[in-house]
Amino acid sequence: MTTKVANSPPDLEKLNANVARIEALSQRLIAAIAQKRVPNPALEAPGFELYAKAAGAWWAEALQNPTKVMEQQVSYWGQALQHYVEAQKALAEGEMKAPDDPTPNDRRFSNPLWKTHPYFNFIKQQYLRNAEAMQEAIGNLEGLDARDRARVGYFSKQILDLMAPTNFLATNPDALEKAVATEGESLVQGLENLVRDIEANHGDLVVTLADREAFRVGGNIATTPGKVVYRNRLIELIQYAPTTEKVREVPIVIFPPWINKFYIMDLKPQNSLIKWIVDQGFTLFVVSWKNPDASYADVGMDDYVEDGFLAAIREAKAITGEDKVNAVGYCIAGTTLSLTLALMKKRGDKSVSSATFFTTLTDFSDPGEVGVFLDNDFVDGIEAECARAGFLDKYFMSRTFSFLRANDLIYGPAIKSYMMGEAPPAFDLLYWNGDGTNLPARMAVEYLRGLCQSDGLAKGTFTICGETVSLKDVKVPLCAVACETDHIAPWKSSFAGVRQMGAKDKTFILAESGHIAGIISPPGKDKYGHYTSDGPMEAAGDWKAAAEKHRGSWWPRWGDWLDERSGKKTAARAPGDAGHPALADAPGTYVTEVPNA
Repeated sequence: MTTKVANSPPDLEKLNANVARIEALSQRLIAAIAQKRVPNPALEAPGFELYAKAAGAWWAEALQNPTKVMEQQVSYWGQALQHYVEAQKALAEGEMKAPDDPTPNDRRFSNPLWKTHPYFNFIKQQYLRNAEAMQEAIGNLEGLDARDRARVGYFSKQILDLMAPTNFLATNPDALEKAVATEGESLVQGLENLVRDIEANHGDLVVTLADREAFRVGGNIATTPGKVVYRNRLIELIQYAPTTEKVREVPIVIFPPWINKFYIMDLKPQNSLIKWIVDQGFTLFVVSWKNPDASYADVGMDDYVEDGFLAAIREAKAITGEDKVNAVGYCIAGTTLSLTLALMKKRGDKSVSSATFFTTLTDFSDPGEVGVFLDNDFVDGIEAECARAGFLDKYFMSRTFSFLRANDLIYGPAIKSYMMGEAPPAFDLLYWNGDGTNLPARMAVEYLRGLCQSDGLAKGTFTICGETVSLKDVKVPLCAVACETDHIAPWKSSFAGVRQMGAKDKTFILAESGHIAGIISPPGKDKYGHYTSDGPMEAAGDWKAAAEKHRGSWWPRWGDWLDERSGKKTAARAPGDAGHPALADAPGTYVTEVPNA
């Protein structure tokens, strides 16, 4: 993209050509939007009941304590008016400068013009003052229980984030500067990007976060050598090729979440958890889940346990000739591993030597930020969508998790792509983040109703494969890794579930960072540390207060823990023996399949 030299006259011919391109793109945009699916109102916003509760609480406050409400309003009016007077005074002095700016730093407003230019500074300060006043008013509302208060606060913040001046061309100095410097070409390229994204998603707007052409699964990511050694309707089981002459007897079986794809653990060799485990001398199996379509509508949690977890454990034992495996579950797969272990205890099946849980919720009494989407207004909508389509489209799950970090995963990328005309970055983690999966209709509803809403596993009321199970039925030695800033599986809620499990041998590790970076944290970089404690698992806050902080990755500590529970060393096992021939090279076929709409 060419740029214009500062203060040079505009290139009218180029400007007119860009205007013509905009007209053509506008026609494509209209055609693309026409393909949009019929919206389900229940999945677009919280139900009317929440609005009614919030409005009722505010009016009750205004009637019962009018002085408090007026104080809030007068304080806000006073700040807004004072700032207006200060801005006017700065302009009246004849200097093109902004008044003092006491507002907090916010990376959305990193352009120096937000501080120095009177127009942009005025807009920024008023916006931040408005946002602060709104959040303070919500925080002071009486008459709302904690759950409703959290939901009102969350959805109000979504509106505030949406209305940020950075999200509009006329009030975004970065976008305006680039538009002038490129004779409007950046805006045309931005419209190109917008039209491309809407066309690619059949009328829905999903911001492309990473360059889709920069990566190929099995080409430059997910490249650790291995073979698919078993396949059924629900899973492909990958056995990875050994890199050591000797391996531990007891193999490891990793169950990744089926909301996303397993190769988050194998993006590139430098940060591949899969490669690291193999290099430590373990025989490793990893499940790759089927990306379902409507033909999987009746597949439920029972099927994921029988045909996913139990099938993989059975095959890993048969291939290695061992009686036991070490099982690992990540996120929703950790939750389901807990169900599986409880079921195995009921059945007298002792096939699991130890269990490891990554960022796993089993007690949903406090699900954290994602809980705002777990009330009936949204879950009813999801159930209706599942009944209509036969599956829950990956679009809905991706959108939900993105809105939990809207400025980072929606508005920030949208500004760069649509206003600045920038190409998406070649970033492997963001590529994976955009490579989501569908959920079978029955499984999605059972999980949301029985586990998330009813908290059935923690309460001992959830039924799986004909058995009613509870956390106390999880008896095997276990290690749980939670992440300090996890917004999907809050660490204190993860801790609460582990604390209730029936195992006598428990290890809890708290990693710094979030749901992904806290787990994919290889040794050597020392970017994030971790906490451990030998103290009792009672209150989460007390546990952390007594914990010792360690520098660097938790992987080696976990590796030592596994080593103690993995038996003697034996000759390395190459995948694809005569009794279990290879069906495909890793990363397999399921990971790249595109399901039928």
